[in-house]
Amino acid sequence: MISITHLEAAMEAIDKEVKALLYDQSLSLSEKDEKMLPLLRESKVIKQAYEDLCYLKENPPSAPGGCKAGQYREDEKK
Repeated sequence: MISITHLEAAMEAIDKEVKALLYDQSLSLSEKDEKMLPLLRESKVIKQAYEDLCYLKENPPSAPGGCKAGQYREDEKK
C-alpha cells in the first residue's frame, strides 16, 4: 500500500519539526507549546490512520461485498 509509505513519511516529517521546535533556544516555552500543539494533534491522527491501514493490510476484510453491519441490526419497526 502506497498510502502506508506516505503516512510513514508524514510521521517522520512531523517528528523532525517537533524536535526542531524543542531544540530551538530562541523560543519561549509558551511559544513552543503554541507551535507544537497542532503538530502533535496532526501526529496523533496520522498515527491512528497508519495503525488502521496496517491492521487492514494484515487482516483484509473477508467479504468482498462491503460492510454487512446492517444485516445484524434489528428492525426498529417491529
